[in-house]
Amino acid sequence: MAASVGFTAVEIREFVHEYHVQPHGAKKAWLAEQGVSYDRLRKWRMFVFEGDLDRHLIPREGGSMTVPPGKRTALEKQRAAERAAHEAEVKALNARIRELEGTNDSLGKAIGLLHAMSEQEPDKTLPTSEPSDS
Repeated sequence: MAASVGFTAVEIREFVHEYHVQPHGAKKAWLAEQGVSYDRLRKWRMFVFEGDLDRHLIPREGGSMTVPPGKRTALEKQRAAERAAHEAEVKALNARIRELEGTNDSLGKAIGLLHAMSEQEPDKTLPTSEPSDS
């Protein structure tokens, strides 16, 4: 049984995870908006939570579920929190990169000015007077 023609395992897994983080009462509308039937979602959930999505294997129907629905939602909320923390970390690191790039540009300009100033100095040195013996 193929998971679904036209969808990769990663896309199916992400779709199922997105479904589970939808607020209560909004899941049906979200499914309709995505153009996916509940039956297809149910099969995809079986692949993701019960079977092996990468090898397109699901357990026979009628067996007990390995992960209860309440725990699935908790897992999805934890995954969403981890994703949000990761995105915040990436955002902070990108801001730090921009800051360091700005510092690097400023230092480059300062070095360029120092080189320009050293080129403008006279080549010969001015004679200095010897201190007289007293």
